[in-house]
Amino acid sequence: MLLQVGTTVIIDKDFTKDSEKYRSKVIDAGDDFVMIDYPIEIETGKTVFFMDGTQLLVSFTDKLKMSYAFKTEVRGRKLEGVPMLKLSYQGDSGLIKIQRREFVRVETAIDVAVEKDGDHVQLVAEDISAGGIALNITKATFIQSEDVLSLLIVLPFANREMEYVKVEGQVIRTWETEGVTIASVKFWAINPLDRQRIVRFCFERQLQMRNEL
Repeated sequence: MLLQVGTTVIIDKDFTKDSEKYRSKVIDAGDDFVMIDYPIEIETGKTVFFMDGTQLLVSFTDKLKMSYAFKTEVRGRKLEGVPMLKLSYQGDSGLIKIQRREFVRVETAIDVAVEKDGDHVQLVAEDISAGGIALNITKATFIQSEDVLSLLIVLPFANREMEYVKVEGQVIRTWETEGVTIASVKFWAINPLDRQRIVRFCFERQLQMRNEL
């Protein structure tokens, strides 16, 4: 098992607007669970308490310096010398490897409202990462390479919540494939919290694609 006793883990509240991160350590592990000590908020150093059923996103680095993440849920707590939280864990099969390159790109057909020099159009994405997006511009011939665009991206999460991300970007190139015109847009002005929302959306989409196999 890649996640072992003694491993330090970093915890996020999964797919929420909160940006806080927490640090903890694995104290025990079983076939379908891990026990961690009570998480400490990295910024404040304060111990936090998660209610049963809280959805979390946990990441860690193994002995080979490879990074992984997994989605989990608080399943209870236990006191044996130190207070511990019990988290659900699917084992190695439930892990997503965090790629070393800057951003992970995933295919997804999400809605994007685009504005250029006062012209507005509703488009659909081909794929997205926290660094950029590919748009189907077949019906938006006024969009060309090097154009600067204002985007409003709709991120539909699995819990049925919708997040709206505003970002400025520039068209790096356009090309055609199977009768469809695609524009590759690089983000160059984006709020760090919005970038984090896109990262979380991409991670969730990876989990969905894995489950569909």
